[in-house]
Amino acid sequence: MKNSDSSRRRFLKTLALGSAAVSLSTLARCCATSAKPNILIIFADDLGFGDLGVFGHPTIATPNLDRMAAEGQKWTSFYAAASVCTPSRAGLMTGRLPVRSGMCSDKKRVLFPDSAGGLPQSEITIAEAVRQVGYKTACIGKWHLGHLPPYLPTNNGFDYYFGIPYSNDMDQIRRLSREEHTHPKVENYNVPLMRNEEIIERPADQNTITKRYTEETIKFIRENKDHPWFIYLAHSMVHIPLFASEKFRGKSPRGIFGDTVAEIDDGVGRILETLKSLHLDKNTMIVFTSDNGPWLPFREHGGSAGLLRDGKGTTWEGGMREPTIFYWPGKIKPMVVAGIGSTLDLFTTIAALTGAKVPIDRIMDSMDLGPTLFEGKPSPRDVMFYYRGQQLFAVRKGAYKAHFVTMTAYQKDNNRREHDPPLLFNLNHDPSEKYEISARHPEVIEEIRQIVKEHELNLIRGEDQLAKRINGD
Repeated sequence: MKNSDSSRRRFLKTLALGSAAVSLSTLARCCATSAKPNILIIFADDLGFGDLGVFGHPTIATPNLDRMAAEGQKWTSFYAAASVCTPSRAGLMTGRLPVRSGMCSDKKRVLFPDSAGGLPQSEITIAEAVRQVGYKTACIGKWHLGHLPPYLPTNNGFDYYFGIPYSNDMDQIRRLSREEHTHPKVENYNVPLMRNEEIIERPADQNTITKRYTEETIKFIRENKDHPWFIYLAHSMVHIPLFASEKFRGKSPRGIFGDTVAEIDDGVGRILETLKSLHLDKNTMIVFTSDNGPWLPFREHGGSAGLLRDGKGTTWEGGMREPTIFYWPGKIKPMVVAGIGSTLDLFTTIAALTGAKVPIDRIMDSMDLGPTLFEGKPSPRDVMFYYRGQQLFAVRKGAYKAHFVTMTAYQKDNNRREHDPPLLFNLNHDPSEKYEISARHPEVIEEIRQIVKEHELNLIRGEDQLAKRINGD
């Protein structure tokens, strides 16, 4: 019966896929490639805008990512789909705002070990799209889109899965203090390490988890070097609790946080060396970004949003604007891109490069970034929606961002405030959102209000998946 259900779901998803709406430049670039390009997304957890050397951190050394940025594209206005884990990952995987899939909630911000929901089977992931055009697919690392069998990576387009199905601070043996989170012990977090649908280690030895994610990625690349492949490498770090292997522990002047970033960067270097040794480096596009901003309440154990305001959990810039690098030697035009981009755009961009199809039976929020990546043209994205749960808090149009609602996060008083007129900031002049200018630009506010009105006319909210509990509460 299970096989029958899976086959039926695959058939229905095939019907939902149509031709990819791609730019001619991207299509030409794809066709000029002798083989289908390999795709690697490296997704950090809770890494802030200011946490890489190339994005301005003075004491965190990231030589491999710095080189990728110098030889590829550094995007300085690139956004996650949400400011917390689950909805952010849903947006990346589907190319759709999480509010459409029900992968965001006003009751529970993320999925937990007692959650009964997950990514709906009706949603189509990047992995499902590229697998239909001959790609081998792997998810390595943190999933957080549902830990029950129907929601695992292997039932959402991935041939292979190795990782922790949710955040690395979950399954605590008891309620831990802040001190215990910042001086962690592996045995305090009974999180499972899975291979496909089997738990192979519990609790996962998080001291070596970053190293093992890198090794699994390299192994999959070697085993599939003769096939086009798509790998989604979603690191558990730098989400607290912070762990690093012996080689890196105590080495960074930034402390344990810097150790974990350095180990991620070292893994990037090892992957780059592997690609070069297999002569795959000129046929592989790598994207590096993060799921949301830094977890500021954990102070030095959390990251930094640099000059951006606030962090994880908020719709201020520090919550959703992420350090992002695109790298493809000989293909991507090296430059710094100030135009807007989003993890939402990875679906259509990858579909255009691989010949995969983009769903035609639903609204997609994904754009093809190919003209910017390969020709240096302005980004096609000019609008960004900032949701917190199922509520639209802010909208960016070009340089301007309007906040209809503001709210902090992870504090006793989150200071929710509604604004009419909305707060307005020019992010090109004021990325720190310090200087409110709504009184000087009523025409901008009216334009953004119209964008919101049109957006909500076509908005069908998905059933809340995050509020469903296994015990029925």
